[in-house]
Amino acid sequence: MSLVDSNVNPHTSLTVAKFGGTSVADFTAMSRSAAIIQHAPHTRLVLISACSGVTNILVELANGVTDTQQRHALLTRLTDIHQSVLNQLEQPQQAKEAITILLQNVAELAKKAVIEKSVPLTDQLVSHGELLSTHLFAQILRELGIKAIRFDIRDVMRTDGQFGKAIPQPSIIRQLSEQHLLPQLKEYVVVSQGFIGSDEQGNTTTLGRGGSDYSAALMAEAIGASTLEIWTDVPGMYTTDPRIATKAKPIKEISFSEASEMANFGAKILHPSTLVPAIRQQIPVFIGSSKAPEQGGTWIRETVSDAPLFRALALRCNQTMVTLTSLNMFHAYGFLAEVFRILAEHKISVDLITTSEVSVSLTLDQTDTSGGAPTLPAQALAELSELCRVEVEQDLCLVALIGNQMSSTKGSAKTVFSTLEDYNLRMICYGASPHNLCFLVKAQDAKSAIKDLHCAIFE
Repeated sequence: MSLVDSNVNPHTSLTVAKFGGTSVADFTAMSRSAAIIQHAPHTRLVLISACSGVTNILVELANGVTDTQQRHALLTRLTDIHQSVLNQLEQPQQAKEAITILLQNVAELAKKAVIEKSVPLTDQLVSHGELLSTHLFAQILRELGIKAIRFDIRDVMRTDGQFGKAIPQPSIIRQLSEQHLLPQLKEYVVVSQGFIGSDEQGNTTTLGRGGSDYSAALMAEAIGASTLEIWTDVPGMYTTDPRIATKAKPIKEISFSEASEMANFGAKILHPSTLVPAIRQQIPVFIGSSKAPEQGGTWIRETVSDAPLFRALALRCNQTMVTLTSLNMFHAYGFLAEVFRILAEHKISVDLITTSEVSVSLTLDQTDTSGGAPTLPAQALAELSELCRVEVEQDLCLVALIGNQMSSTKGSAKTVFSTLEDYNLRMICYGASPHNLCFLVKAQDAKSAIKDLHCAIFE
């Protein structure tokens, strides 16, 4: 059941495999994922997420649950998820002891969050999802006869101290991996955590929601892997989310450029940062379903044989648009420079931007570990308000059409805008990239806009 290219020699290649939350949701899911590793001698490093649903429980506890009964119920649910896997292990004792200690830590940290919640505490608490799941998965591999060990990724995944959305430091990660991890890979299949890291002081950090894929790509880069496999609950990428458009078609092969746009604009199968390390080192990325590995999946490469005008539609909701208006902007120098100075000072990342003579509209980039919509910090809002009128809108979704040479192909936008003539489109961005055309719509209109576009373009 070889799932990599036939020209890859399993004795000389090194693959990093990452399994998402649904792929390690319970004993059955973990066993399916473990079978993939069993049939892949080239896979030496395995990064996994928390069991499905666990991160949400931990985020809720980190927000400070004052009701003792409710907190106890959440802790019980957390225990039950992991206990159900322990109950089906042949030799649970080693994993059970470690999991008991970790669950006690969670209970203590949840009490602290009631007294005073903080972003560092949230990272410390939320990281336990991956710390727990890796004990179980490593034991399942051992019971299949695989020489496997569990490794704490925090020993090598060095980040800055920006809790909730920490920025990794690739050169240090590579040095630490060569020192602590590569020697282990020669003898063992190493099971470790996605999503989490540590700063220079040893404090636990997280890479933001969905950061497990990014972790895997960083580790693939750090150990010089020849392939990165991302195993999820769907067999690769589609022309859009099949749950929205039932006639969405699978994509067998896609370029780094197209896939990066899809990830950035909301294709949930891939974290926006995932491809950056892969592109730096030209590491092919395979995306497949752990539930049905025989179905194949999507290969993401530098160059592909087919590059159509329209490739796919992506949807990213929970968007925040900020509109800044000032007559001082008219024919003035320095207004935008001052706006972006304020944003940079408060570490606010901007995604899309459009301008007129007297106003500029922009969307705020990314969410943090808590998963909320991006917001302007109060101090940044106050400073911007001294400069201009500030209007903040939420409850918006971003629709992106991904393709090739779109801005230089005559008539490529005609189908899009004629299909969407009954929708109120906001902040249209087109021409900056040959790979996308995107716009905002009201959240209530987003899915129907995707359906109509998919029908007109791909069906």
